[in-house]
Amino acid sequence: MTGERRVRGKPVMMDVARLAGVSHQTVSRVLNEHPSVRSETRERVLRAMEELDYRRNSAARALVTNRSHTLGLVTFDTTLVGPSSTVYAIERAARDAGYFVSVASARSLDEGSVANAINRLREQAVEGIITVAPMDSALAALARVPADIPLVGIGVGEAMGVPMVSVDNIAGAAMATKHLVDLGHATVHHISGPPEWPETRERVTGWRTTLRQVGAPEAPVLSGDWSSRSGYEAARMLASDPNVTAIFCGNDQMALGALRALHEAGRDVPTEVSVVGFDDIPEAAYLLPPLTTVQQDFAALGRASLELLVEQITAGVRTQQHMRFPPELVVRESTGR
Repeated sequence: MTGERRVRGKPVMMDVARLAGVSHQTVSRVLNEHPSVRSETRERVLRAMEELDYRRNSAARALVTNRSHTLGLVTFDTTLVGPSSTVYAIERAARDAGYFVSVASARSLDEGSVANAINRLREQAVEGIITVAPMDSALAALARVPADIPLVGIGVGEAMGVPMVSVDNIAGAAMATKHLVDLGHATVHHISGPPEWPETRERVTGWRTTLRQVGAPEAPVLSGDWSSRSGYEAARMLASDPNVTAIFCGNDQMALGALRALHEAGRDVPTEVSVVGFDDIPEAAYLLPPLTTVQQDFAALGRASLELLVEQITAGVRTQQHMRFPPELVVRESTGR
């Protein structure tokens, strides 16, 4: 038995076998990339599959193997470059590894919405779950996921019992701040992201620690919401102060807004004020002036989160590993002495 039935005239494995002149077991070996199949036989089977427009019955395969080869991905509705780039990297890495991805989007990042998204994925019998839910309110939902379910969190800080993959935000913020201090600026002002995001607090820590190490004064943190508008509004408050000569923004979108506010105030960048962002969005190199920023390798984050999840699936045990990737400072023309 092949576990397949013909539905509305769709070809099944026996049709492929008949056209290719092989047994259905041989077709199965080709589908599973078994090394024992001769290359010419494999090519004949693949041609037959293409001619018949044959598609493997995933439901039947799951019944036979007791595996869905599907991973769950919890995300949220956002246009932010960081989370959306990470989601794309995960989907690409999963496809390369032979997994399907089922996405559950949380309406918001409160505990209930994230828990509902996780439960929807569990009902689909996914083999493991990756979450891109980088807010404190989502951590409680992750902590409630049974320990026998493979799980990886991205950008969730040090959540107890949740394997984590992230960029080293503290190191990245320290790089940005030290770069500005080394250029001779007396201090560095910081426009941060929302305080309920672990990434925000880590970047504030890197900024503050670096200033304290060099004995520079700390100005109050101005909190934004990652948007260009919030960066614009915060920078308008700073632009009128001639003592403000360096600004580190928690992401590139807020840095974009800051550049606009400084331009409107007649403060030249970088001769009067230097600006550094975080993320290295594709547009960063084409801003006026091109933006100095901290680069995250989103593709590496996606691959690492998938590898960590697959390791748990294979071992049958949830790891407690936390993986942090070093960022890189990309110096462009928005910073100067």
